[in-house]
Amino acid sequence: MSSSDRGKGFAEGSSSFGIDHHHQHHQHQPTPATPSRYESQKRRDWNTFGQYLKNQRPPVALSQCNCNHVLDFLRYLDQFGKTKVHLQGCMFYGQPEPPAPCTCPLRQAWGSLDALIGRLRAAYEENGGFPETNPFASGAIRVYLREVRECQAKARGIPYKKKKKKPDQGKGMSGEATSTGMQF
Repeated sequence: MSSSDRGKGFAEGSSSFGIDHHHQHHQHQPTPATPSRYESQKRRDWNTFGQYLKNQRPPVALSQCNCNHVLDFLRYLDQFGKTKVHLQGCMFYGQPEPPAPCTCPLRQAWGSLDALIGRLRAAYEENGGFPETNPFASGAIRVYLREVRECQAKARGIPYKKKKKKPDQGKGMSGEATSTGMQF
């Protein structure tokens, strides 16, 4: 039964983690020209960033791009965000599930920004940029992303302290694991 189910999964293109890598490798060979979802997204992100630089006044050449341009781009993207981030003065600040709407802004979610920076960092080097001058790999970008992550966590009422209190079983062990897991 399991061998026939396994074969059926391969035929249907199953993405199970238990797939034999040798078989999976051959499965991808017939369509090498089709880029993966990641590659397509990376190309779109790279083109979007390039267009953003061209639209600056005055336009910015990619060779002149620095981490400040990247930070401005991330802030610009916030206007298209879908994640409600409560401001500190909002009565729903710190509530994971607010009972009513409020006027707090929508922002890009931290995870989306983090993934975007990863794709742009790779695209920069794939397009001839040197790793040592990669503006997407700047410490300022890492600091910005960390601040966004912490701000969004607090605004949603899920600061790191509350995660420690959540588990009822084995408080000492899970609390320690959670607190050490959150240090970066």
